[in-house]
Amino acid sequence: MILFSPINKMTFLDLDDYMLPCLTKKYIGFDCLGCGLQRSFIYVLRGEFLEAFYLYPAIFTLFLFAGFIFINFFFKFKNGQKIIRYLAIINILIIVINYILKMIL
Repeated sequence: MILFSPINKMTFLDLDDYMLPCLTKKYIGFDCLGCGLQRSFIYVLRGEFLEAFYLYPAIFTLFLFAGFIFINFFFKFKNGQKIIRYLAIINILIIVINYILKMIL
């Protein structure tokens, strides 16, 4: 009996086949602010964290943001709304700066 076996990339059933298309890229012809988020999330599921960051740098701060909102829903922090506001601003800045750099380079 094998207790530990290496996880191959086929474990996740080629999730690339089930991704939603970017309608902005399809109809207008250029990337949107969210292009790369789905693929980056799949890289996180596969454990390829560096590739996920290179593809969409805001992926980990978005996890932090969503996790804090979820925890704050059950355990109300004293400055919870202020922290959520700052995390949202940080995420928006990372997404916009990444988008501008992607368009320039």
